[in-house]
Amino acid sequence: MKLQTARHWVFDMDGTLTLAVHDFEAIKQALGIPLEHDILEHLAGLPADEAVAKHAWLLEHERELAVASRPAPGAVELIRLLRARGCRLGVLTRNAHALALITLEAVGLGECFAREDILGRDEAPPKPHPGGLLHLAERWQVAPAELVMVGDYRYDLECARAAGAYSVLVNLAENPWPELTDHFAADCHVLGATLLAAECHL
Repeated sequence: MKLQTARHWVFDMDGTLTLAVHDFEAIKQALGIPLEHDILEHLAGLPADEAVAKHAWLLEHERELAVASRPAPGAVELIRLLRARGCRLGVLTRNAHALALITLEAVGLGECFAREDILGRDEAPPKPHPGGLLHLAERWQVAPAELVMVGDYRYDLECARAAGAYSVLVNLAENPWPELTDHFAADCHVLGATLLAAECHL
């Protein structure tokens, strides 16, 4: 796939479209989750009453972060560039759908994504499971290979690999997962500049 011709883009949210603010170690400590465990996987394995209480705490904590969200460098410009090109845009996040809407509104992207193309942890299996990407591919009636998945963590890359999509890593100083990454850009500003430069040479 050539990025400059890609028409179907899916973005992780926290740390990709927004500045990363989640302190996952502190969240795990507050919820009594071992540091080496994945938060959502751990909560899924708890007794129902305990899981409900801890999910409620997590949701309220994330709500505070969502309201105060700030865009990552170049993220707003990149999304508006792709939207102006007529690309299909989706969000696949391990956050909750309601909080994704709050976050996108807070960073100035609320009007850029159709609500049904924003998948949270209750609408799709949490990444790295590929279910969310496969759902969007089916919804958009394209092969998974036509999707570009943009994220800032290995779960995003593993999700893309499992679905057969093209993986793009952003917002890191260097790429720690080259075996999972099809394209690496320091941030969304650089990624957008790459698309514009390629467009100039078409």
